[in-house]
Amino acid sequence: MASDYDEVRPEVKESQESSLEALRTESTPDARSVVRELDEADTVDGVDLPGDFIAEELIVEVVPQKKDEFVCSSCFLVHHRSRLAKEKDGHVYCIECEG
Repeated sequence: MASDYDEVRPEVKESQESSLEALRTESTPDARSVVRELDEADTVDGVDLPGDFIAEELIVEVVPQKKDEFVCSSCFLVHHRSRLAKEKDGHVYCIECEG
């Protein structure tokens, strides 16, 4: 007797049909309930973040650029004039960025 190996075996076919029927009869949630559940899960209340929370303001004193300093046009760092490598078309470059 010749066998058709491409044919689905009877027990596999039955399990596929039963699982399909189970999916059809299963009550699926509507889109609104899914969105509501996701919104509830997004709340931060009750979530402990790692580390200590410090409620202090960071106070930084901003010092204006001095006359003997420049801002590199490549790395945007403030350097002393002694670190000036080249000036081209109004742009100045430090020793590290001149390359």
